[in-house]
Amino acid sequence: QVQVVESGGGLVQPGGSLRLSCAASGSRFSIYFMGWYRQTPGKQREFVAFITDGDITNYAESVRGRFTISRDNAKNTVYLQMNSLKPEDTAVYYCNAKDGLDNYWGQGTQVTVSS
Repeated sequence: QVQVVESGGGLVQPGGSLRLSCAASGSRFSIYFMGWYRQTPGKQREFVAFITDGDITNYAESVRGRFTISRDNAKNTVYLQMNSLKPEDTAVYYCNAKDGLDNYWGQGTQVTVSS
């Protein structure tokens, strides 16, 4: 059974930084895609960033230039470095992992940007 576990959320002041981590384990197949999404109450979950096992990355326009995604393929772990955080970045951040069989989600980690 594949498990996806996020960590690193918390409370930060506007302009501050946080680093999220996500580890995927238990897959019998290669995890070729790992990404971050976020959701606020009453809204749809939205894409933030992804990275493939070939280091292809993509970002939502709202975070481009402020967030950086990276991964350790050997550990099936992905990181999201978030800089210059804004109150509108406040959300529950979810990690997503895809292998050749299915699509897996973590439980989410809360990020709150507030003074």
